[in-house]
Amino acid sequence: MPSKKALVRRPGPRLADGLVTHVEREPVDVGRAVEQWEAYVETLRAHGWETIEVEPADDCPDSVFVEDTVVVFRNVALITRPGAAARRPETAGVEEAVAGLGCSVNWIWEPATLDGGDVLKVGDTLYVGRSGRTDAAGVQQLRAVFEPLGARVVAVPVSKVLHLKSAVTALPDGTVLGHIPRVDRPSLFPGFLSVPEESGAQVVLLGGHKLLMAASAPRTAELLTDLGHEVVTVDIGEFEKLEGSVTCLSVRLRELYA
Repeated sequence: MPSKKALVRRPGPRLADGLVTHVEREPVDVGRAVEQWEAYVETLRAHGWETIEVEPADDCPDSVFVEDTVVVFRNVALITRPGAAARRPETAGVEEAVAGLGCSVNWIWEPATLDGGDVLKVGDTLYVGRSGRTDAAGVQQLRAVFEPLGARVVAVPVSKVLHLKSAVTALPDGTVLGHIPRVDRPSLFPGFLSVPEESGAQVVLLGGHKLLMAASAPRTAELLTDLGHEVVTVDIGEFEKLEGSVTCLSVRLRELYA
């Protein structure tokens, strides 16, 4: 049976100091962010996910965005080397967590950089964003780790958003969702559905046809509901101020060996 485990990490007290690159900085209410995070985690649990809380990294403002620290394919975890130097201390706790789950652990080695938010898995295809945080050497190292396991690695340009998964994610049938003004090359994806809101491009697959989305994309939620999906929304407004989304607040582990 597929596993349904999700790594999460509690927001730290310095969350408001998190990095921003493609948006104007806004004040972040840390207390409200913690409430939103707790509701997000509870939503995962309510839909059958076992959540595993990674040791907090309170000195790292962006550590709640746990997805950027690791990429998992089948039972192999690739610990990243984030493109922002300030985020590199975040990986130690995540490495401990995935090792504890029985994953085989690999690493991105310096000077290469790779952020997990730049990796979109669609079946056995890994789309990897060549972004401001992930460089060509990072793409090459990821390819060297996962192609021998049967992955097909496709590098795509990312220049209009922070990470690839800020621009596109995928539905259960493999259709890629994206908000056209934020996607560099929609034609690189074999099936592409344009959505009306930027945050509507980001969905988490909860199982079956259930999709987790941000409450800030009601028109996209209506579109996807009309296409037969069951949409579950959460308010993550404080994290959106830091270019966060529903995808980067957890690492979903669906293919762990029993």
